Amino acid sequence: MLRLKMAKGSLLAFGIALFCFCAAMKAEAEYLPYKDPKQPINTRIKDLLSRMTLEEKIGQMVQIDRSVASGEIMKKYYIGSVLSGGGSVPAKQASPETWVDMVNDFQKGSLSTRLGIPMIYGIDAVHGHNTVYKATVFPHNIGLGATRDPALVKKIGAATALEVRATGIQYAFAPCIAVCRDPRWGRCYESYSEDPKIVRAMTEIIPGLQGEIPSNGRLGVPYLAGQKNIAACAKHFVGDGGTTEGINENNTVISRHGLLSIHMTGYYNAIIKGVSTVMISYSSWNGIKMHANREMITGFLKNTLRFRGFVISDWQGIDRITSPPHANYTYSIVAGVNAGIDMMMIPYNYTEFIDGLTFLVKNNFVPMSRIDDAVKRILRVKFTMGIFEHPLADYSMTKYVGLQEHRDLAREAVRKSLVLLKNGESAAKPLLPLPKKAKRILVAGTHADNIGNQCGGWTIEWQGLSGNITKGTTILTGIRNAVDPTTEVVYSEKPDAEFVKSNKFSYAVVVVGEPPYAETVGDSLNLTIPEPGPSTITNVCGSVRCVVVLITGRPVVIQPYVNRIDALVAAWLPGTEGQGVADVLFGDYGFTGKLPHTWFKTVDQLPMNVGDRHYDPLYPFGYGLNTEAKKGN
Repeated sequence: MLRLKMAKGSLLAFGIALFCFCAAMKAEAEYLPYKDPKQPINTRIKDLLSRMTLEEKIGQMVQIDRSVASGEIMKKYYIGSVLSGGGSVPAKQASPETWVDMVNDFQKGSLSTRLGIPMIYGIDAVHGHNTVYKATVFPHNIGLGATRDPALVKKIGAATALEVRATGIQYAFAPCIAVCRDPRWGRCYESYSEDPKIVRAMTEIIPGLQGEIPSNGRLGVPYLAGQKNIAACAKHFVGDGGTTEGINENNTVISRHGLLSIHMTGYYNAIIKGVSTVMISYSSWNGIKMHANREMITGFLKNTLRFRGFVISDWQGIDRITSPPHANYTYSIVAGVNAGIDMMMIPYNYTEFIDGLTFLVKNNFVPMSRIDDAVKRILRVKFTMGIFEHPLADYSMTKYVGLQEHRDLAREAVRKSLVLLKNGESAAKPLLPLPKKAKRILVAGTHADNIGNQCGGWTIEWQGLSGNITKGTTILTGIRNAVDPTTEVVYSEKPDAEFVKSNKFSYAVVVVGEPPYAETVGDSLNLTIPEPGPSTITNVCGSVRCVVVLITGRPVVIQPYVNRIDALVAAWLPGTEGQGVADVLFGDYGFTGKLPHTWFKTVDQLPMNVGDRHYDPLYPFGYGLNTEAKKGN
């Protein structure tokens, strides 16, 4: 009996020991270094990469549009990233909560894969979170270039990051650090300046978006401060602002020295500031498509500049390596991947890309080392973002969309972006600042009471829209808010001369300009303001003292009208906070903005940039009259 009890005791002890041993073995087996945030990032990358199949690696290299994405697609193809193309939204006027739910649905699909690698979601937040209804829309980059204020631009980056995070998104295709050398280009307003020095200074938006690298941090590697910041993207590499005749996606003909000294300079600073990604340009350099330019992507960007983040294509960028696009997709895949592009923005035909690249790797047309380089870079950014630890968003940040503090910042940016080109026939007889107290004033023009027109392209939809398309303050409303309560404000979109003469206005404010546009649609060889803009200027300014406020994405033809205009203001594309225009027109703040681009006399002079031998502008680069704030007027 005693012997039996001892046997039972030994058996129990053995069982307990065996259970503990198995539990320890299981715990050890379950320990995955790539999931351990205490491990160095390089250790995590190496561990995860060693576990990945070719299928899983290629999936990480793919970015698809939300319109074809689902949790099931993310899981089946191991998709590394999703994007909202211009205007691609979960629902019209979708709430921040709706955005969060959509992003999380895709993320849950990614997390349910064998290795649980989270996806990142990208969007064109190029002047605020501009696709989202009720978000703060800041002035486009050309206006920010006029401020000459990198600290302001950094604050705008931080505010934009909060609004983007409010919708569950962690990645923005911004900033555009193109150097626009010809205003005929439809993306000129996305460029801070024709001057590379200004573009370099404005890369301060990157630590705004991503957070400031700490003093003991490493410069030149991707960086993200935390969950209130987003990954940034320097674009479009390289030379997109220097194409022939400013035609979008065209050929940039320039020496290597010219390319590096003019168009590359912003990238030096962007990389030092830890930019996470770089997007390749549709354009060519001396006849070679940038999406296929191995010398510049791998040779210069990755090897010479030591860029450590990932390189992403533009929308269907590899398709456009051939002409016509997609004519030889197999060649496009080989050329793009071997050039050094790590993530492909393939909005729709992702299975064709996945099948094509898989075949090319298995048949040694694309080396496995190239695939591993791409995936290491993508994983480095994902680990740096903390997305493995915080893959899902909640509603706690939804309050940041359109936050009043951000609108106040945008209003400040509008004030500082305004460039005063003319103020009366002489300094002795200025028209501005306007008196707030007057019997009756006229506000005229297609852009005076139109949020969409004053925001321009890349607002709610890709090309932008006219009309009151999102929450904001029109310039007309701003004027009504600014003037004395006894002043009668009369608004007429396109008044005739007789109407102006017969109403005995004290003065008039004419707000005209370009319709919204983006990219190729905005390319213009004549740069004229469309009707009824010119006739409105003629009808109003021929009959009463007037200030013309131009809402444009670039310098436009204005010389024929300058003599009849009393005061002329370049307001660029100010965004949702039109009150900022009124703030300066009525003297609560002074004019301080300086031209970021040369203002030509005629388009025949183009391209014409500061420093050119035959430089004969209407208003030179850096020009801008100053006024003092006039309190209590």
